[in-house]
Amino acid sequence: MKSTGSKIKDLNDIHSSIERIAYQIYECNLEEDTLFIAGIGDKGKILSSLIGKSLGSISKIKVKLLTLNVNKKNPLNNVICDMPLSILKNNSVVVVDDVLNTGSTLIYAVSYFLQVPVKSIKTAVMVNRNHKKFPVKADFKGISLATTINEHISVILDGPDPGIFLT
Repeated sequence: MKSTGSKIKDLNDIHSSIERIAYQIYECNLEEDTLFIAGIGDKGKILSSLIGKSLGSISKIKVKLLTLNVNKKNPLNNVICDMPLSILKNNSVVVVDDVLNTGSTLIYAVSYFLQVPVKSIKTAVMVNRNHKKFPVKADFKGISLATTINEHISVILDGPDPGIFLT
């Protein structure tokens, strides 16, 4: 996918942010043997995979990746995970999304995981826009941007021109 607009971060900057996020996740989970990283949608899946790979290179924590699909128009009853919730019982989870805008996607994803007794849930995003309507925050973030509500952020992690773009 090609994006127009101002490039805020290039691929090297994104990889540096991913590595920093992985170290922060590791510091918060030093005692864990296994950590579940759940990517929301396609971009969250790619980002969670990159974070998991980085975490695997700096620690002995066994990383298990999950994919979560959230219907943004009707998130309450339409959250789908590619693994059964029961495997998360008494484990720690990091929920990953590309952009935190209003917080609705993250809050519904987090609430989905609360159906089972988990040890902890943290959130990670590449871009935090600070336009939240819900009481959710990014525990780990690549960048915080002060944007207007009319501006759009695109996180492109693959293709010929990866980067973070403001349009």
